[in-house]
Amino acid sequence: MGAVTGREVFSIDAVGGVLGGWVVGSGAPVLLLHGGPGLSFSYLDDLAVELAADFRVASFQQRGLEPSTLSGPFSVGQAVDDAVSVLDGLQWERALVVGHSWGGHLALRVAAAHPERLLGALAVDPIGVVGDGGMAAFDAEIVARTPKGARERARELDDRALAGEGTAEESLESLRLVWPAYFADPENVPAMRASVEAYCGIVGEMTAGMDRVAAELARGAVPYGIVAGAASPIPWGQAARASAELSSRSFLDVVPGAGHIVWLEAPGRVRAALRRLTEDSATM
Repeated sequence: MGAVTGREVFSIDAVGGVLGGWVVGSGAPVLLLHGGPGLSFSYLDDLAVELAADFRVASFQQRGLEPSTLSGPFSVGQAVDDAVSVLDGLQWERALVVGHSWGGHLALRVAAAHPERLLGALAVDPIGVVGDGGMAAFDAEIVARTPKGARERARELDDRALAGEGTAEESLESLRLVWPAYFADPENVPAMRASVEAYCGIVGEMTAGMDRVAAELARGAVPYGIVAGAASPIPWGQAARASAELSSRSFLDVVPGAGHIVWLEAPGRVRAALRRLTEDSATM
């Protein structure tokens, strides 16, 4: 993965502690939101390098892993509040927000809850905001893509995590078992860290209140785009298309041959979509 050079580190006060991250580049401000919930924000480094050529990019670790607070509350509402706290701490009155996977879903929730703070939102292969957002089909596809010998162990570990009995080591083991299923090329995947507490606290309520989110996006207060990997386990029809069709101020870009981590398998595509979003926003 590419190294992000020239970063300015920040630490911003939030409920229960601080949110740590960094900012790099110049241009219109962009806040990156990582996926999971509970994953390490370091896997976005290549995307940050891609976007920093044109934008001022900030990335922060959501609560649950260092350099941010390890304590909760771990909830969808707190995640939205934390994103706004980072905007406040950076003194960005308005910004673009780019999120991946759960982070893409979170970006759309921020757009719905705080349209006055955003110039636009770009969701990269997200869980959607219509119906169940494609969650059931996504879970089934991950299982189907995971080799038979690993499926039962991964399911056992997930059940323990959701029951509040899992350990950090077990969470990482589960992630290693299913992580290749997210990629068009399962033989070439990056490493990952994860927070069991953040995952369990947020994932169970991720689909709550989505009718309200969809209704707010349909008002068209914030322009947004969605980039989806055609080879991703997240069903882009149920997740990306259904969410993009809510508003006349949105667009959908389905990337052939790309899995869940679109920027690794189709370099430049997310950057092009963000440019399109800023151009479309300027003419709307």
